[in-house]
Amino acid sequence: MFIDFLLEKFTQFPEHKCLIWNNRPTSYSDLLECIAHWRRDLNQRSISSGTVVGLEGDFSPNSIALFLALIERACIVVPQSNVSHKLRAEKDAIAEVENYYVVDQDDRVRFEPGERKAVHPLYQELRNRRHPGLVLFSSGTSGIPKGAVHDFTFLLEKFLIPRTALTTLNFLLFDHWGGLNTLLHTLSNCGTAVMVKDRSPDAVCKLIEVHKVALLPATPTFLNLMIISRAYKNYDLTSLKVISYGAEPMAPSTLSRLTQAFPNIKLQQTYGLIEVGVLRSKSRDNGSLWVQIGGEGYETRVVDHILHIKTKSTILGYLNAQSPMTEDGWFITGDLVEVDGDYFRILGRKSEIINVGGEKVYPTEVESVIQELDNVSEVTVFGEKHPLIGSIVCAKVKLVKPENASDFTTRLKIFCSPRLERFKIPVKVKIIEDHHFGDRFKKARVDVAQE
Repeated sequence: MFIDFLLEKFTQFPEHKCLIWNNRPTSYSDLLECIAHWRRDLNQRSISSGTVVGLEGDFSPNSIALFLALIERACIVVPQSNVSHKLRAEKDAIAEVENYYVVDQDDRVRFEPGERKAVHPLYQELRNRRHPGLVLFSSGTSGIPKGAVHDFTFLLEKFLIPRTALTTLNFLLFDHWGGLNTLLHTLSNCGTAVMVKDRSPDAVCKLIEVHKVALLPATPTFLNLMIISRAYKNYDLTSLKVISYGAEPMAPSTLSRLTQAFPNIKLQQTYGLIEVGVLRSKSRDNGSLWVQIGGEGYETRVVDHILHIKTKSTILGYLNAQSPMTEDGWFITGDLVEVDGDYFRILGRKSEIINVGGEKVYPTEVESVIQELDNVSEVTVFGEKHPLIGSIVCAKVKLVKPENASDFTTRLKIFCSPRLERFKIPVKVKIIEDHHFGDRFKKARVDVAQE
């Protein structure tokens, strides 16, 4: 019932490629057969509507078919990525997972019966409605991840409206709404989704070349890596029509490099959160960080420079945190924005703003400047507590090639001096060898003292 509109579309294009996984195509008729197989498996295991089922995978044919079969049955699905098992035990406990399907990287499936009984009131609300549910977790970079509970029927409604589907690289992960949104958009319009195992710039560019990918949705962190590595120069990417970016603020310097590297490709900023889904968006132009967001079923407002969103698809609530809603039904995003008519400019999370003696410092602004400095591969700016002025600005930097730390710090401060106000220039600079991002290719701003 809940995915009937998808199944009907699949039958209209039975021989068309819906997925390319491990360089092997899966047709829409193949996917229908796979869904039918897992429908029978759910029957045999007596998994009923309202059951909380963990599903570990990474956009393989079986993980996708299982996901759709579970939604069809009105189960409450907890997707987990098989790329990383970070905080898995904590997430499973928070979600009260009752049964588990594990789909490994070779698309083999293992069923693991559980002993928990899911009794959270939000689950009971879904069961009373007889609607499928979706549980998504925050990244957990600042503590225990929050489990957000959706009534999946409302998230599915946006896919009822026909759109254009391009051959799309499914870059974002299986446990990330951006990744699921990309998949469902592609399938609901009978397009082709190209799946990714290796998310390095070279591997991604090779997939684009081989499968003539037209749409690349990615994070600014990944796009910066692709530019810095110059991997895009080694492959034929002429099939690309659109690069969309979201999940974190884009540094102006990275956007400028993208416009220079891809002058004939549309660069589209997107905006979405695990709590409300992905909004429709339109960038002012390729080189602009100003974006219109909203679309069917979404309202926006700004209160004290913080973006609020109202939509039917907002989460029912968190499993392990207080409700994020205002009394009049608006979700407080925590994102600071500037407004220019119908356009917004996302400045960053309020929680990440650095207060230096009463002056606000936006990390992305400082990162954008430092990324223009020669020999910088990655940079992450964050605050460290200070007894006199509240906080100081700090930066951790990954270099392209080795350089004396003291010399580099001096060079960085000289470079920043005419480009940034004095209180924005990093007081502490630390050179590190590791990448600055997690499995979701988003930056994690961590206090140096915690490393």
